[in-house]
Amino acid sequence: MVDDALPARAGIQHSRSIFGPGVVVLVVGPSGAGKDALLRGAAAELQPDTRFVFPKRIISRPVHAAEAHDPATHEEMTAAARAGAYALSWQAHGLIYGVASDVVDDGVHAGKTVVFNTSRTVVAEARKRFQKLVALYIDAPREVRAARLAMRGRETTLEIAERLARDVSTFELSDAEIVISNDGNVLDGVDQLVGALKKTGSK
Repeated sequence: MVDDALPARAGIQHSRSIFGPGVVVLVVGPSGAGKDALLRGAAAELQPDTRFVFPKRIISRPVHAAEAHDPATHEEMTAAARAGAYALSWQAHGLIYGVASDVVDDGVHAGKTVVFNTSRTVVAEARKRFQKLVALYIDAPREVRAARLAMRGRETTLEIAERLARDVSTFELSDAEIVISNDGNVLDGVDQLVGALKKTGSK
């Protein structure tokens, strides 16, 4: 299935830029890089700091222990995207993903640093919408990613192979303002992410 961004806003509202004063941090990277694990750790560590917001994603699949998200049906998400319910929405791996516009936009307007995991395919679109945006790329060697995907038990062997083979032609590593190599233990990765977010939030 071709990955595709869905309309985040209907009509002219879709192109409306959100100027801030807050910043949006898009956490991107290949499947198995450990994005969700690092985000959970960073959100827990930064929970007392009201400058940071970590919105849940809405995904068109049932709840799974490997990821905390709000479930919805494909039809519900398609309708919500067309109604402007999502700040960003996209398709990948046969699923629809979205992040609620009220949470993201309200956080930005309040001067918060809004952090969430998204697809590399929507980074260019997001730069048009949010004037203060940082793409934070998390990576890990292929063999490490393959082992992590197998361990979480969410995909079949074929689905894991497809995730590992996925190439996003619209995103280059040079498009990321921050790059984290998550090839060690989770605590080290969380420390890197928290440090990067604190620097981002201070700008």
